[in-house]
Amino acid sequence: MKRPFKVLGIQQIAIGGLDKARLQKLWVEMLGLEVTGTFKSERENVDEDICAIGSGPFKVEVDLMQPLDPEKKPAVHATPLNHVGLWIDDLPAAVDWLTAQGVRFAPGGIRQGAAGFDICFLHPKGNDQFPIAGEGVLIELVQAPAEVVKAFSALAAG
Repeated sequence: MKRPFKVLGIQQIAIGGLDKARLQKLWVEMLGLEVTGTFKSERENVDEDICAIGSGPFKVEVDLMQPLDPEKKPAVHATPLNHVGLWIDDLPAAVDWLTAQGVRFAPGGIRQGAAGFDICFLHPKGNDQFPIAGEGVLIELVQAPAEVVKAFSALAAG
């Protein structure tokens, strides 16, 4: 099956909990990830530390999220909003093609994410109109910047 896009690699892993300090204890203090930024959004109900492992185009972001208000949605601390992000070489083409194939996307469409890249989410559950989904996993598609596309293309070329 010919696709008009490529999945280049993992962009991020997002992990939520009620207390970011507990997440930091494991991921930053125990495992040694570096905090590279923060992000807060009332709309997304999130207070997030952006951490990193690896470097250059192979850097993987690990987002440690806690809700601003645990009673509000989205509930970033709830297991369904823990997610994996994938680098995509052509996000608009991927969304158009996947939608035509029956893949269900979460509401919101393509928009700018916390790290500044264009993103959208595959819904974890299919429905009658769009039967293909993340099978219980929320999947974020992230537009890869040109240097990441180039690095992954060079690897593929050998």
